[in-house]
Amino acid sequence: MSTRHVVIETYLGPITIVAKDETITGLYFRHHVRRPPQETFGPEISDSTDPLLNEAVRQLCDYLAGQRRQFDLPLVAEGDSFQHTVWDIVKTIQCGDTTTYGRIAEQVGDRGLAQKVGQAVGANPLCIFVPCHRVIGSTGALTGYAGGLKRKQALLELEEPPAGDVGRLF
Repeated sequence: MSTRHVVIETYLGPITIVAKDETITGLYFRHHVRRPPQETFGPEISDSTDPLLNEAVRQLCDYLAGQRRQFDLPLVAEGDSFQHTVWDIVKTIQCGDTTTYGRIAEQVGDRGLAQKVGQAVGANPLCIFVPCHRVIGSTGALTGYAGGLKRKQALLELEEPPAGDVGRLF
């Protein structure tokens, strides 16, 4: 099958999902930081003609509609061993939760690696599917998101539990 992609329109703007053979290898916004060159995505196809991309689009749309909290897709990201270690930790952050770059650095063995963790999180080629938007600054501030901070905020708001579930009145 080789590399191919689909572009879907969402309330976050156009999203490109890239597949290679039988795996999803990328999810990018139009003005994504570290977006690979368009020619590396292979031909644009209709998701309806590709079962894997069709399923990825379906799951992403369900998530964006608030009807899905996790993804069940074959994901493969290109990166070095440190990046994969960080991305594996990011995959464990539950929908509605957040963590900090410093906490992830502690998990990889050295709180002093927080900046390197931030670089790995920023290099995540599977944003949303690997939920790097759930990683925030140590003060709780929204920092760095390859899709932009407005999108990061929108994704976190989408995942926020209903008020009654967290003891809030509204």
